[in-house]
Amino acid sequence: MKSVSSISGIYSISMDMKEKKLTVEGDINPVNVVSKLRKTWHPEIVTVGPAKEPENKKDPNQQIEELVKLYKAYNPHMTTHYYVQSAEENPNACAIC
Repeated sequence: MKSVSSISGIYSISMDMKEKKLTVEGDINPVNVVSKLRKTWHPEIVTVGPAKEPENKKDPNQQIEELVKLYKAYNPHMTTHYYVQSAEENPNACAIC
């Protein structure tokens, strides 16, 4: 694991001792992984393929709506509208130049 973990682009490494398998995930060249392992082991590439996509991929707008609902539940007095006045409308307003 030490020799493989030094390769850049690896997201995760897992080892199954029963089946004697090392699983490496990331944007890497499998030949580089095998060449690192050949120094101490007799590696064999079992599968190479694209990363698995998460099944429950949601629309970003839907995620934002869920977060707003959760925040409203957390802070029910959340201000959703603001009233802005200009210094011309309010004679007691202060302007800093």
